[in-house]
Amino acid sequence: MKVFFINSNKVRADNFIQWLMYLFGHTIVLISVSLLFESLYISNTYFGLYGLIATIMISILNATIKPVIVLLTLPITGITLGLFYPFINVFILKIVDFLLGNNFELRGIWIAFFIALLISIMNILMDSLIIKPLLKKGEIL
Repeated sequence: MKVFFINSNKVRADNFIQWLMYLFGHTIVLISVSLLFESLYISNTYFGLYGLIATIMISILNATIKPVIVLLTLPITGITLGLFYPFINVFILKIVDFLLGNNFELRGIWIAFFIALLISIMNILMDSLIIKPLLKKGEIL
């Protein structure tokens, strides 16, 4: 029988590293979309700081408000067979738009859907190409 001891400090550090990796990926997606399309404006002062702030806010809102919104909209999401779920991500992006004011502006609902789609694709790619291989090697938990 093998006994494994997990150092809780290492687990916390590894989770923090994963969170930073996702944060970096989301920031790249937001800044790239703002450079490609005029429908998203992120202030470029301080070398993309507002892109990073927007990403941190999206992360915090996804951890706090999104579960409540998902629970409240579960009947609508069920009736539409899951097609309402992207509206929740759009709502989160619109909250960030409201909170950051002139430094982060979404002009239209379609760009918000596009950003939500790109962030989802980036999450899938990051998970399958970076996180899972590192987990298999045992470098991060």
